[in-house]
Amino acid sequence: MSDSTPLGEFLRARREGLKPQDVGLPEHGRRRVPGLRREEVAMLAGVSPDYYMRLEQGRESSPSAQVVDAVADALRLDDEAIGHLRRLTRAPAERRTHAAGHDQVDPQLLQLLDSWPDTPAFVVGPALDILAHNALAAALHSGFERFDNLARMVFVDPAGRDFYQDWEKAAQSCVAEIRAAYGYDPRSPRIIEVVETLSAKSPEFAELWARHHVKGKTRQTKNLRHAQVGDLQIQFSAFTVNGAPHQQLVVYQAEPGSPTAAAFTGLRSRTDNRRPEPEQRDAESMPEPTRHA
Repeated sequence: MSDSTPLGEFLRARREGLKPQDVGLPEHGRRRVPGLRREEVAMLAGVSPDYYMRLEQGRESSPSAQVVDAVADALRLDDEAIGHLRRLTRAPAERRTHAAGHDQVDPQLLQLLDSWPDTPAFVVGPALDILAHNALAAALHSGFERFDNLARMVFVDPAGRDFYQDWEKAAQSCVAEIRAAYGYDPRSPRIIEVVETLSAKSPEFAELWARHHVKGKTRQTKNLRHAQVGDLQIQFSAFTVNGAPHQQLVVYQAEPGSPTAAAFTGLRSRTDNRRPEPEQRDAESMPEPTRHA
């Protein structure tokens, strides 16, 4: 993490990711800096170059809504990135914080997970920690060293490259999701810990994190490969948990009668549905223990 403000880091990264032709500006000769110049963004946003420079340098952290919208338009931000930018300009007291103890999963939600024996389902926190899961979700991810944190599993665990058939898409999604959660609570100790640990262990994570792309979990298709039951095509859905908006319920579904549905049945037959013992946390590892449904 740099000494700059989260707002300044975001603006600079998105500015450097644009080319003059992306915003309808001519490009004259070689540029000493990547992307647009600060003066160009200021011109497009209708603010003074000095004011925009103060935004990037962290000397101005509370721009008006009109300025935020103008800067977002100048940087060609999509809706999710605009929402992220607005959250970064809020005072800390206005942000949704991930307070200590908020990794506890409601007992009724644990019962719900356990009532879906044919559907892999789990609960994730803002840093993509696996807070709870059912037996089939554990069986689906049995090839990993630990089913504990999705980002660690993608970037650090050797099984990630085989399990996610489109690894680059999975990697980009993980980072963009953590970045979205970071916008709600840039001071979250857990998010900072995960980002710093993965940045040190994975240059690919560090590179993607520096791009400041933002995207929450959405409904989509995932192509996975399980060592025991083969290729899987699943429908992925994520739902915000009422009463714990920092948590999300993730559900993997298979098309009825499909090979993936048959594979889920095969995986279920390999589990005895006994409640596993709590996992021991390695002192050198990043993730927190997982709660089992």
